[in-house]
Amino acid sequence: MHLSDFWFIAIAVLWAGYFVLEGFDFGVGVLLPVLGRDETRRRVMINTIGPVWDGNEVWLLTAGGATFAAFPAWYAAMFSAFYLPLLLILVALILRGVAFEYRGKRDSATWRRRWDAAIFGGSLLPAILWGVAFGNVLHGIKLDAAHNYVGNFFDFLNPYSLLGGVATLVLFTLDGALFLALKTTGDLRRDARAAARGAGALALLAGGGFLAWTEFSYRAPGHTGATGAASVGLAAVAAVALLGAFAANIRGREGIAFGAAAAGIGAATAALFTALYPNVLPSSINAAYNLTVGNASSTAKTLAVMTVVACIFLPFVLLYQGWTYWVFRKRISAAPQTPQAPQAQQPEPASR
Repeated sequence: MHLSDFWFIAIAVLWAGYFVLEGFDFGVGVLLPVLGRDETRRRVMINTIGPVWDGNEVWLLTAGGATFAAFPAWYAAMFSAFYLPLLLILVALILRGVAFEYRGKRDSATWRRRWDAAIFGGSLLPAILWGVAFGNVLHGIKLDAAHNYVGNFFDFLNPYSLLGGVATLVLFTLDGALFLALKTTGDLRRDARAAARGAGALALLAGGGFLAWTEFSYRAPGHTGATGAASVGLAAVAAVALLGAFAANIRGREGIAFGAAAAGIGAATAALFTALYPNVLPSSINAAYNLTVGNASSTAKTLAVMTVVACIFLPFVLLYQGWTYWVFRKRISAAPQTPQAPQAQQPEPASR
């Protein structure tokens, strides 16, 4: 395996981690106006992701940094082509982060309602746009011979990519509902399980349809061998995992359901990257203009240095984030509390 192949896999893993972890963050935000019928419930919902949401976004920063260092041509072409969608995502993430910090700074229902709207919008927009963006990466964009984007914004609004946006939205909503069921008690826990049933049915339809469309239409040309079989196999694993999450949620096994949904999202992401390989950004104008792991990568020395640095520091990052989730593993009760009061936690362990 060449180091460029290794870093393509590493970037795929980083995106899978981001979609799994930030996915339930987005899902909780999307469900805030649906399940947060009063201030107490909204407070509890936000408290479930309060200790971890900013740590989850580190996966996005790392994925972007790894792409910039390992595949500079991919980074340059993608960020110039997707400038407007990525700008919208960035603004949404900024507003969402500010909302988490500021909603409790004033004892005013109007104040909190406005920041709650920012949390909802800042979760909904990225949940859709990430799917649209990755759909266009698989679909191919208008790259010329110099790997410059020569299309326009409306080229991104094709049926395949729009289905990708719907798929990520419902998958993240399912992930968020299952996380709420795992982390809360009482009526909120019951309502979250009900929301997960509805989101699960939609996720199976939209997510399954998007993966099926990908395997039949948008795999790299000639991928009928091991890579093509691996992509199909991973898509099948994703479908089985989502079915398992749906069934476990019905039986009240929140821990298993959340784990299965996370596995489904991870497997789906892996299937998409496997279908894309060896391309990193196909051209819809001419296949000869495609960016691949070969012509878009950095020098072998750069990749070697990156590999050494990653092997040294990555375990510490994973251990720290794992420790964070362990510390905040307990359920959060929906007991009445004032807006500025610290979150109340019950010693009841999460269901497994």
